[in-house]
Amino acid sequence: MKFAHDIIVRPVITEASLEATKNMRYTFEVAPEATKSEIASAVEEVFGVQVADVNTINMKRKPKSLGVHSGYTKSWKKAIVTLKAGSKSIEFFDGMI
Repeated sequence: MKFAHDIIVRPVITEASLEATKNMRYTFEVAPEATKSEIASAVEEVFGVQVADVNTINMKRKPKSLGVHSGYTKSWKKAIVTLKAGSKSIEFFDGMI
């Protein structure tokens, strides 16, 4: 059994994701093995909102270098969660705008 806090890793805070919060779309980093239905139920449980849609994207690793050292960033899974029209907003993101 997966717990909601194991599925949602962290919120993604970028200019584009904060702009999307005006349309009730919130972006999270989620566990790579999480399904769309698990992500929807986890967001509903943790934040007490009603989810309308979930879109997921597998972010690939990118090469990075610092001086003579080179390596890769980690690969991760991003979920964009759209809330229903009558749902309340997620309070964590309200203070960011």
